[in-house]
Amino acid sequence: MTEPCKLSATEMADGLESGELTPRKIAVSCLDRIRARDGDVRAWAHLDPDQVLAAVQPLPPGLLHGIPVGVKDIIDTADMPTEFGSKIYRGHQPVTDAASVAAVRAGGGVVMGKTVTTEFAWRRANQTRNPHDPAHTPGGSSSGSAAAVADFQVPLAFGTQTGGSVIRPAAYCGVVGFKPSHGRYAIEGVKPLSRNLDTLGIFARSVRDIAFFDTALTGASHALDTGPPRLAVFVPFRDRLEEAGAKTMQDAARRLGAAGARVREIESIPAFDEVAAAHETIMIGEIGRALHYELENFPDILDDYYRENIARGAAISDTDIAAALTAVAESRRKAAAVFGNAELILTPPAAGPAPEGLAFTGDPLFNKVWTALHWPCLTLPAAKHDDRLPLGVQLVAPQGGEIGLLAAAAWVEAALEHFEAGDD
Repeated sequence: MTEPCKLSATEMADGLESGELTPRKIAVSCLDRIRARDGDVRAWAHLDPDQVLAAVQPLPPGLLHGIPVGVKDIIDTADMPTEFGSKIYRGHQPVTDAASVAAVRAGGGVVMGKTVTTEFAWRRANQTRNPHDPAHTPGGSSSGSAAAVADFQVPLAFGTQTGGSVIRPAAYCGVVGFKPSHGRYAIEGVKPLSRNLDTLGIFARSVRDIAFFDTALTGASHALDTGPPRLAVFVPFRDRLEEAGAKTMQDAARRLGAAGARVREIESIPAFDEVAAAHETIMIGEIGRALHYELENFPDILDDYYRENIARGAAISDTDIAAALTAVAESRRKAAAVFGNAELILTPPAAGPAPEGLAFTGDPLFNKVWTALHWPCLTLPAAKHDDRLPLGVQLVAPQGGEIGLLAAAAWVEAALEHFEAGDD
């Protein structure tokens, strides 16, 4: 019999409904998995088994009833510390839950604990390791959430993306990462980094589980039984794409075409490169404002990179930030023309597999433009590098196109799994 921790969220929900599972049985299985694997993966910033077991009885009814959820440690929890991955906030205890956490609890979900984040969901790595090879990064900044889901410690988790902090760690850890349109999920109670870019996202091990979690958070109805989509294959920054990443894209496009998708390659997207530069201005400028308090009051605790770039951001004028936002809005209008002949863009989620070492969490280059455009993105596992490290593909839809994205992604997921089963 499959251990409950290794079931998908929807399989857990089915087992709970049939009576084969109980919330306590699921929680115990996940806690046992964490206990066995925590020395290698180190995904948790806060985890109290007694607190988890006390929380599973009673639970309110709801779509998430009895389902464990990991919460990135920049998201407020009223009954657990929220330390933002920083020594500055060690022991910090919010008095209320973030809106997203409140939604999980109201839906009967079990908040398992706080997953590791890079400091302030920005650059400096923390303790988490890639569950496929602990010598490699899990990606950042949502390191713990991606690793915990990949390692069967929880079926669902929250992350955030300001550059590439959901999509890239999901790709590195071999899970499904979903960054919706900016503002789809309530951001209240999440420590800000860049208010015009910060986007709450989610992790799971299947598209069906992503749709399940999205329904719980928004009430949206998803029909995942659809036909093959029209895909525009776009590989930006080709000189930065590693050989393994390029091969994964080529193989995925070929497989999907053979399975019935209409696939065409495009060389460019209007104004795409300009958005990358605008993203830098917006993000660093708004970081200079969001972390001004920390720089002024705790400069000795911040490392050189943080001090220098917070100060650099503070020197970017409001006028320059506004101009960059206007440029992105104009680019968004121009770039949307690509969807006239395609439902989705198929593009790399990262340059290649997870880099070796833990200090560098990977380059967000293949993510940050989509984040600035506010377009929804989803990454799927597609291959393995040296039979160890996952490689993925990223699907991108127009702003507000989550329903179509998840429906098409379910088809893409099934098609890729068909070939992985030996039918290539």
